Amino acid sequence: MRAACARFVAAFCALTFAALAPSGATAQPADNGIIKIVVGSVAGGILDPYARIVGDHMSKTLGRTIIIENKPGAGGILSTQYVVDQPADGTMMWVGTQAMTEINPVIYKNLRWTIDDLVPIVKGVEAPLVLATHPSVPAKNLKELVAWVKANPGKLGYASFSPGTPSAFLGHQLNTRFGLDLNHIVYKGSGPQTNDMVAGHALLGFMQLGNAMPFIKSGKLNAIAVTSPQRTRFLPDVPTFAELGYDDFTAMVWFGLLVKKGTPQPAIEAFIDAAKKAHADPDVKSKFDVQGMEAVGATGPEKLMADIKTQMERWRKIADETGFKAD
Repeated sequence: MRAACARFVAAFCALTFAALAPSGATAQPADNGIIKIVVGSVAGGILDPYARIVGDHMSKTLGRTIIIENKPGAGGILSTQYVVDQPADGTMMWVGTQAMTEINPVIYKNLRWTIDDLVPIVKGVEAPLVLATHPSVPAKNLKELVAWVKANPGKLGYASFSPGTPSAFLGHQLNTRFGLDLNHIVYKGSGPQTNDMVAGHALLGFMQLGNAMPFIKSGKLNAIAVTSPQRTRFLPDVPTFAELGYDDFTAMVWFGLLVKKGTPQPAIEAFIDAAKKAHADPDVKSKFDVQGMEAVGATGPEKLMADIKTQMERWRKIADETGFKAD
């Protein structure tokens, strides 16, 4: 009888304590569980190394396992939607880019999310694009390039690594700014664009710095100008468009981390702290150097969101000028 009473009391106490436990206790598995970094490209794509380098360092700071989940498709649209559809419980980050955050919301008219559904954690790395040419092009600077294109009306095109990207829109600006008639040659990724530029199948285009840099240094491509505000240390002899008098071509490609709006503030603050430490680490920076990327992890949430919204209006204007419509 006494044993039965003891069992009853124990069960009653267990139920009582469970009922009185704070609601946050149910979040404990999320607090100690795996964190995912969602990447909107295939494994091995240009975003993947960034996510893995940063995720590895952040996992040590946070004391949590971080895994990379690739959700490629539609220029990052599928990965963004996936993150927005998940619970905002502090177990997921998303690798956002300039094109995904600044351009996609402008050119896609039927998105089920807006930029305000996301909260920036950090702008991680950035790099300019470089206007490059094949060595068979006789022009060695911007003035000569413009003159050469004008001397060959209707015969030439500019290569972009994808429609609806800075690479495509800056090519359009080249046409309008200098009165050119370059055709748009569209590629599905910076890899194919680079391959055809090096092979001479495409003679000029705005390229990712990391892709173009080895070929520029080996003489297989020529660099005309870069789109950064100041010269990049990776190609110190190449002028900027700004110093040539065309600061409207200034544009920086960047990668960073964001989370879904509603993510608990303690989780956001922990992510910000870990992300800043990762981007400040000399070993991490050296890995970014190989890709021609400059670590800028000090750019925090408020400034990054303000920059995104400012640039959205710039790309909206260019998209309207080109008549570009995303499917």
